[in-house]
Amino acid sequence: MARVSICRVSGNAMMKITDIIWLNHYVEKLQHKHGVTTDEVEQVFDNKPRIQFIERGDVAGEDVYRALGQTYGGRYLAVFFIYKGANSALVISAREMSPREKKSYDKHKK
Repeated sequence: MARVSICRVSGNAMMKITDIIWLNHYVEKLQHKHGVTTDEVEQVFDNKPRIQFIERGDVAGEDVYRALGQTYGGRYLAVFFIYKGANSALVISAREMSPREKKSYDKHKK
């Protein structure tokens, strides 16, 4: 991926994502369990998602985040990823937003 996506993290911090890392077992889970494609995940990152810190990672500096956003087709997705530093995100899961997440996302995108 050669795009640059600058996303607002909860609060006023900014996170720049220039590379998405895909591992086969996560891609298969996205497609088979959640019906989400890698293209849809990349679209979420392209569309200025709202990013929230979720938890500290097992490796120092590699924390887990959730990106709430929409695809070009308007599908609301929650994307979970590990920020790997060097502007890279390792996507570990993605699914439809819950009603609560969608309400929160819609409230903050205005």
